[in-house]
Amino acid sequence: MSESDYSKYVKDLISIFWKYQKETFTDREEYFECPCENGSRPPVFKKGHARYNVIMKQDISDTERKQLLELIPVCKRHRWFRSMRSSQALAQSVFGNLKLENKLHYLCEITDDEGKPIFEKDGRINEAFSLEYTVHYLNEPRPTSIDAFIDGEYRVSIECKLSEQEFGSCSRPSHCDGNFIFKKELKDRCSLTSKRVLYWKYIPDILKWSRDIDHKPCPLYRTYQLVRNILAACVKPNGTIQMDKSYAVLIYDERNPAFRQEGDGMRVFTEVQEALHNPSMIRKCSWQKLLKHLRSKSDLTWLTELHRKYDM
Repeated sequence: MSESDYSKYVKDLISIFWKYQKETFTDREEYFECPCENGSRPPVFKKGHARYNVIMKQDISDTERKQLLELIPVCKRHRWFRSMRSSQALAQSVFGNLKLENKLHYLCEITDDEGKPIFEKDGRINEAFSLEYTVHYLNEPRPTSIDAFIDGEYRVSIECKLSEQEFGSCSRPSHCDGNFIFKKELKDRCSLTSKRVLYWKYIPDILKWSRDIDHKPCPLYRTYQLVRNILAACVKPNGTIQMDKSYAVLIYDERNPAFRQEGDGMRVFTEVQEALHNPSMIRKCSWQKLLKHLRSKSDLTWLTELHRKYDM
């Protein structure tokens, strides 16, 4: 992936957002931090108007609006939630509306990029689905928050990307040099393990990475976010591992060069998939493919507004 390809993608995406802003929020300049197009910055809503970054159906009732917005409480919004580039706002617009209308089962009709279902059939999917699911069972100092999660017959963690270039890397303490080796001041190869974080307790059962040998660099460094998602799905709150009905899903923008074949994000995805004992425990599908299927349903009226905003 060349930097120029990515820069062009972001520039085009921001132009789409400004076009939407001008068409949709005419005479609503007070909603935005900067109401006019200014360099490479996308439209950003002011704090008091952040709710407008979530797509809603036109005839939504006050009760439904409250229910939709409460799927991600203000305290769980990402730092850049108010930006139209926010993947969290996109996820709430798509999955939140499907949950509100009890239509999440439509997703079980979609296959991933390799032909497997992205969501296995589950009669409880609507009640088992949540946004910003907090993982309390990996003993992390700061618990993992998963973009979306299904805690039903199948345990599925969902990672949603839009314009991001990569996955989150390891939040290693400053004394870690990025290698999985013993350090003088630690009794473990991983400084997070020394803090009793449980990643490496489970990793060897799920991935082909041994905790008993040195790794240079640590295989978890660049793959950190994806591996945490897999662990969140496979490890149950009681500490047992569920391998046969647990997996992670990546939803990405097919226009984003980072998630094309040679992109940085896709290389990390492939690295994790090839390291899994069961490669089907991670799956991927583009927003475009997902939304194309949803458009075949005549009862999802909010999809028109979603298309106007994101052009996909």
